[in-house]
Amino acid sequence: MVPLQSMADTAGGWLLTALVFVAPGVVATLLWAPFLVAKRVRALFAALPPTDSVVPSYAVVGVTASIPYVAGVLVVLATVDPADAGLSNAVLGLTVALSVLYVAGAPLLGVVVLPSLGVDWDRTGYGASTWVLLAAGGGWYAAVFAVPFVLLSVVFALPGGY
Repeated sequence: MVPLQSMADTAGGWLLTALVFVAPGVVATLLWAPFLVAKRVRALFAALPPTDSVVPSYAVVGVTASIPYVAGVLVVLATVDPADAGLSNAVLGLTVALSVLYVAGAPLLGVVVLPSLGVDWDRTGYGASTWVLLAAGGGWYAAVFAVPFVLLSVVFALPGGY
């Protein structure tokens, strides 16, 4: 029989892990909510399976999209030697790479990949304004993570680091 304290420690560890991965996504999702004013953005989330409803799809996509940032920084923290500016450079490099990926990837995913998979969501025909809207959305989502991670990399670059 597993002691109660051990079960509590295990449950607490899983809860902390879930919190570390979910909380930043919840914050980013809330900060990205102004993009839902655009009918095309709402139509995009309404068209995503499996619910055909805006709110559940938006919540799942918003939280899931944060995982590369959170996991990436955790991997960097666990694997990079904090000597000199190595940790700072690694966090900054990861942040820049992911941010570029989101700015370029959001329009590609929304305008090219989803329609090729049969998710037709843009009634305006996937024109230039849709590309710009999705690039701006990807940029804003990336900025929500980039700003704190760039500041973190500055702290790591200071004499004495963290």
